[in-house]
This record gives sequence, C-alpha cells and structure tokens, in this order.
Amino acid sequence: MAKKLKHTKLYDWHVANEGRMVPFAGWEMPVRYKAGPKKEHHATRNNAGLFDIHHMAKFTVSGIYTKAYLNYITTRDVSSLKINEAHYNLMCYEDGGIVDDIFIYRLPDYWLVVTNASNHKKDFVWMQAHAATYDVILKDVSNETYLLALQGPKAIAILQNLTDISLSNLPRFGTMEGSVNGVQTIISRTGYTGEDGVELFFSPEHALTMWKTLLQTGEPYGLEPIGLAARDSLRFEPAFSLYGHEIGPDITPLEARLGWAVNFNKNFIGKNALLKQKVEGITSKLIAFEMQSRSMPRKGYDVMYEGLFVGLVVTGLYAPTINKMVGHAFVPSYISKPGTALQIIIRNQEKDAVVVRRPLYKPAYRI
Repeated sequence: MAKKLKHTKLYDWHVANEGRMVPFAGWEMPVRYKAGPKKEHHATRNNAGLFDIHHMAKFTVSGIYTKAYLNYITTRDVSSLKINEAHYNLMCYEDGGIVDDIFIYRLPDYWLVVTNASNHKKDFVWMQAHAATYDVILKDVSNETYLLALQGPKAIAILQNLTDISLSNLPRFGTMEGSVNGVQTIISRTGYTGEDGVELFFSPEHALTMWKTLLQTGEPYGLEPIGLAARDSLRFEPAFSLYGHEIGPDITPLEARLGWAVNFNKNFIGKNALLKQKVEGITSKLIAFEMQSRSMPRKGYDVMYEGLFVGLVVTGLYAPTINKMVGHAFVPSYISKPGTALQIIIRNQEKDAVVVRRPLYKPAYRI
C-alpha cells in the first residue's frame, strides 16, 4: 500500500483556490495555481510571491558545543555567524559527496537548521549520529514550526504593513523575532528565488490566518500564491541548487560550483576528499546551457559533444525571465567554457544547445 501523503495546514485552501496538487517529497503540494507557472514566476520577479514551504525539515540545535558540532558536520565556517544571522551551508559525506544543502540560522538561544523535505529523515538520522560525541541537544521541530516565504521586490513593503518592526534595519541574511499580524514570528531576510524577501517561522495554528492576511495585504502590490513549478524556475535562474539535481551523494561541492561554501581552514566531514579533489582538479563540472530552439530539455536526457556522449541533463525547464529553454548538466571540465556547442538528445533527435555563463539572472540583492 502506498504511503499516505502528508498535508500542510493550507492544503484545503490550496485545493479551494485551484491549486493543482501533486506528490512531492512525501507531501501533497500545489505545483501551480490558476494563473500558471509563467505568471507566478513574473509576479515574484516584478511584485511578490507567497510560498507555502512548511514541508521543509526544521531542526534546532542547542548546548555549549553547538558551534563546534555544526562546524564539524558542515563545510562552511559557522563561527563567522553572529547572533541573528543566517547562511547557506552544506553537509558532506567522508568521500565529499553531498548529504544535503541547508540553511543555518543563529538565534539568541539556539541554532535552527532547515533542510530539504526529501531528506528529512535521512538528514536527522545523520545529524543525530554525529551529535553523539558532542554535548548538544538536537530536536526535530518540523511539525511545531510553520514556514512561509514572502519573496519579491515588494515583499518587504507588504510585510511592513503587518509589523511594528522596522524591516529596513533587517539586512540580507539577518534574522529578528517580533510580532507579525499579532503572531510571534522569526523573520529571516532569506529565500530561494534570487529576489529580496523573507522567510517566516511561527506556530502552525496561525498558518491559515497568516496566509490569508498576507495575501489580502499584498493584493494591492500584486502578490500571488506560488506553486512548486515557478519555485523551480525562480531558483534555477540565479543558479541555486536543488538536491537530486545539481547536488547529491555522488556530486561534490567543487563539481557543483559550490566551492565558495567550503572552508578548508577548519576540520569537517569530507575535508580530506575535497582537498584531494581540489589539488588534483575536478574532471566533471556543472554547466548551464541554452537551447537554440524551443525544444524542452528534461532531467536524464543525454548531452553530446562532437558526436560523443559526455553527460546527462540534471535540470531542464523554461526560464521565463530570459524567455528561453535552459538546463543544467554535468560535463567534462574541458567542455565547460561558455560558448561551447553541445547537443541534447530530445525524442531521439539531436537538438543544438550552447554553454552559457551562470547565473542566468543575477540576484536582485547583489545588484
């Protein structure tokens, strides 16, 4: 018997408002709404989008050795995080393969770790195994912590209507706690879209009221609810990774162009393997490509170079911001230079593509 899919507190709202529900990482989630992925994508780029992302796994870590513990299980130096700061990080196996990519939030009384929904159980078991040698308390708080993302150039203006906190004082990757619509909320200026915006953590019983109030408040600003399809294209354009596509147990951070998130000046799980790879050089590298026609590449399609098979597509989709069919693939390093001509096998036919520079969309907060 198939395992029953889990529902977020907003499931009934999604269904009632024409959300097309699909299985995703053990959950039934909206892949799109009536407007469609393209309009949802543009709404987030130009105005604002609201995402139900309660399916993400959330763990807290506390204890006097928390910093040492997190530094050991992640590639990036968490010592650099001040209280009320967050950053992107990676967990690796001893061989350098990626356990998962995560976000770590250093809060006043504990640390919060958010991981991918598809890796919820695996990540917790892995973190628990390594916590045994440290005096830390690791808790799975996924059920008691709701998570929404409000993203886009008008996100901050929308949220400011619902809180007395001066959001202009909240820097990128900063966090603060306060009241939003009368609900005690952790506000983090982070996201997965390449736009300015926030992620909101609060108690689940307020989920529906918070969602409806945000949509109502944001309506004059052009706020739209956003499904998984647009979330994927929004993360792809600024070159953000997705587990099972650009990252995974058989892919290292260096191959995935995530070397910037690896600090070799500290000890961590997988350091020796990654240091060896850094010295010897990588033979496979993640590239972005644009199709030279309207043909759609898909995950698993063959990539050819001068008549030879050189790799597989790991992500393929339509990128609304640049109006092109695009993708990611891992290919030999010697053909990873922008401008290199490739062919993608689509329905048994070779379709021309060209390697392009990443990202396809520069995150708005870096401009």
